This record gives sequence, structure tokens and C-alpha cells, in this order.
Amino acid sequence: MTEREKVAIVTGAGTGIGRAASTHLLEAGYRVVLAGRRREPLEEVAAQADPSADRTLVVPTDVGSPASVRALFDRCRERFGRLDLLFNNAGIGALPKLLEDLSADEWQAVLDTNLTGSFLCTQQAFEIMKSQTPRGGRIINNGSVSAQVPRPNSAPYTATKHAITGLTRSTSLDGRKYDIACSQIDIGNAATPMTAKSKDGALQAHGAVVVEPTMDADHVARAVVYIAELPLDANVQFMTVMATKMPYIGRG
Repeated sequence: MTEREKVAIVTGAGTGIGRAASTHLLEAGYRVVLAGRRREPLEEVAAQADPSADRTLVVPTDVGSPASVRALFDRCRERFGRLDLLFNNAGIGALPKLLEDLSADEWQAVLDTNLTGSFLCTQQAFEIMKSQTPRGGRIINNGSVSAQVPRPNSAPYTATKHAITGLTRSTSLDGRKYDIACSQIDIGNAATPMTAKSKDGALQAHGAVVVEPTMDADHVARAVVYIAELPLDANVQFMTVMATKMPYIGRG
């Protein structure tokens, strides 16, 4: 395998940021394992980016299930022999709701995907990266600007994204001895199906509903490729990529 034939796993690869990142990684020469809940969007990404299917592998995955995650990484190792990059991108949010009205099931569903899913994938990535030759690899976590400041009525999503920052730091520290680097990209208002739900405006802390500016998800994808292409003796620990005029600076 040549230097330009590195292997990546992207979770949530069928839509939005995951789709853009997968496409850009393929263009950069990576072999990409496309993971997500639904097979059809993953196959669309693979067909558009790699019609021969030589450099893609579609693996429908529930990142909240240990068995499903284990199967994903086993398939990656069987097909490509190694893993150089994990992009922990899969994520969901609960419907905006007063904190006191959230059900335990709504809370748990977001934790299972956003936090437990990232942990399970990181754990499996460690197992491959620490034992392969050459050793090591890189993990990039999708943090969101909600890892820094919350939106109103977003307790589950905000809590998991704050927790991702802790996971990123622990992964960075615990991965050192295996030559595993870990980064976090905090994203603000990339134009994806998730932000499209707020096309009529988003509730602000002062109570008004405001239509917020967005940016193309390709800008995030290019940041993923930039970090991925760094040598393992260099790292971007945290990066924020956001729509310039979104109401983030000064939020609250």
C-alpha cells in the first residue's frame, strides 16, 4: 500500500458532513469505509465517488451497538488490512424541548449515538492502530460549536458534545504511546440536512427566532483532509469551522 492509499472509516457517511468528508478523502487518495444507519445513502456516495467500488466499502452500522461497531472494524481490517483515520462524525439531536419535558428515552438515544458511539469506534480503532505496521493513526471527532456554548432547549446534544471534548482529550493522551493522534473539529452551521430543519429560524437565548447564515459542508471536509494529512508528530488539537456571520461570537 502506497503513501496515498491510506484507509479511513467515516461514520455518518451517507449525508451532510460525513458525505462531504468521504468524497474529499477519496479524492485525496484514501480508501474509505462508509458507515451509517442506512445502506442506500452510503451506496450513493460510493457510486458517485468510486464507481468501480475498488476504494470504498459500504458497511451499514449502528454506532451505539458494540457488536455492530466491532463488525464494522473487522470488515475494514479484512478488506483493507489497516486503518489510518477514523472520523467520528455520526450524530443526532433530540427535538428542541424544555429540559424538564425530555424523556429518559430521548436523552439516552442521543447519548448512545453521539457519545457511546464515538467511544466504541475509538476503542476499536485503538485495537487496529496500535498493532499495525506502521503503527498508529489519527482520530478526528465531530464536536460542534455546541461543545463550547449551548443553544436553548438542547440539553442532550449539548451534553454529548461537551463530553466529546473530554473524550478527545483522553484519546489524545492515551493514544500517545501508540502513535495515535486525536483532533476535534467544532462545526457551526454547515449546510446539511440537520441545519435544514432550521430553515425557518432557530431559537436564540433572548427568545427571538432568527434565520442564521450557513456555510458549505465542503469547507469542513477540506479541514478533515488537512488534519488527516498531517504527519503523526503534528496535530491540530481543536479547530472551529463556522459560518462567519452566524450568531455564535457573543451568543448569550
